Amino acid sequence: MPAWRRSARLIALTFTVSGDPVPQPRPRVSTRGGFARAYVPAKHPVHAYRQKIAIEAIRAGLKPQHEPVEVFIEATFKRPKSHLTKKGVKATAPKLPRPDVDNIAKAVLDSLQDVMGDDTNVRRLTVEKSFGNDALTIVSVKCETPRKQGRNAR
Repeated sequence: MPAWRRSARLIALTFTVSGDPVPQPRPRVSTRGGFARAYVPAKHPVHAYRQKIAIEAIRAGLKPQHEPVEVFIEATFKRPKSHLTKKGVKATAPKLPRPDVDNIAKAVLDSLQDVMGDDTNVRRLTVEKSFGNDALTIVSVKCETPRKQGRNAR
């Protein structure tokens, strides 16, 4: 058993963000004064998505983390009507949503940066994507809490 598991308890904080998950887009690059700069356009929906995640994380009680954490992200996309027939899902409909899981993870982890700190403390990251009836993102962060030292520690 790893030392971090013996000396700490894991507490999971879970929160849900409604609406379709928005993957982090590739940055655009422009030059000004001979210097290149990368940016994401201000009107891109990822900004609102990241703000909603940060608000829900604070509401769930997520605090700055200085120890390793585990993050689980479940991204559920609402299936488009074009994938459906009267009998159910078309045989030709895709099994998984289009966005890459790594771009979904980037958007979520970047939004948590101001809440829990740098994502270099993430020691395990699990991302799942699927179609469902409701569009939502479920984020679970397992944080370590040190065990009390001494005789009466439990």
